[in-house]
Amino acid sequence: MGLDETAQKPHDRLSAHLAADMERVNALIRRRMASEHAPRIPEVTAHLVEAGGKRLRPMLTLAAARLCGYEGDHHIRLAATVEFIHTATLLHDDVVDESAQRRGRPTANLLWDNKSSVLVGDYLFSRSFQLMVETGSLRVLDILSNASATIAEGEVLQLSAAQDLRTDEAIYMKVIRGKTAALFSAATEVGGVIAGAPEEQVRALFTYGDALGIAFQIVDDLLDYGGSTATIGKNVGDDFRERKLTLPVIKAVAKATPEEREFWKRVIEKGDQREGDLDRAMALLASHGAMEETRAEALGWAQTAKAALAVLPDHALRSMLADLADYVVARVN
Repeated sequence: MGLDETAQKPHDRLSAHLAADMERVNALIRRRMASEHAPRIPEVTAHLVEAGGKRLRPMLTLAAARLCGYEGDHHIRLAATVEFIHTATLLHDDVVDESAQRRGRPTANLLWDNKSSVLVGDYLFSRSFQLMVETGSLRVLDILSNASATIAEGEVLQLSAAQDLRTDEAIYMKVIRGKTAALFSAATEVGGVIAGAPEEQVRALFTYGDALGIAFQIVDDLLDYGGSTATIGKNVGDDFRERKLTLPVIKAVAKATPEEREFWKRVIEKGDQREGDLDRAMALLASHGAMEETRAEALGWAQTAKAALAVLPDHALRSMLADLADYVVARVN
């Protein structure tokens, strides 16, 4: 389903409001991804960075800093840092997942090779640490380096958990906190920290980012079984084909009959997938109400994100962030 106009507005409004800052972030990204010695680095990064991603994470950093009244320019460095960490994880992710498409375009590992994707990802991680250090804030460094470790940990946990039917919702939450929410919450938290916001507001920004990231990932996992390729930027059923245990499947497995459990064992654990299996999987998700329950959880996390904003200054950006939480789940609403 396409996004209606109202669903599109929050992100675009945020983008318009932060346009001058974002322009500086993009200029900094271009400067820092240059390499005089290894021309492949800007080639690979440009492919991803210029792919027209929504730049949601750096915008969250800028919004959080501005919302808390920040007047300096370290938020520009931090937003670029966040985007570099994100881009590095995408490069690594596509190699691990053997993906062929990202944001509707061929992935870097497909256009170049796995080695280039991994090494350029490493380069961007290193660049992100250089940028963080330039802010001179040990606390910022603490938050972003912890987020980087959490992201890596989530990726490794997913390797073992993704195809194991014993994976439960608690493990799933650990994986998505690592994969997605850790960078969202770090992005918003460092914005408050660099602005010198009161502790209560910094905590609120963390909670907002965490809940927004969780909602975002749950929606992504849900759409894999019920979105369109245009909406999700990847192919419907990719998670199924990649044998990933995401929340809808975990819920269906928990309620499965012995015969259904055998089906899940065959397609997810053993990877023996046949014609019609995706349709059967989708039918099982529907019959156990797994899609509806997953949707309700996504909406609940969006509410948590909005509620967290209450202690933040009354500002146009605050309502945009609240609308953004609705926007993230609008695709399944």
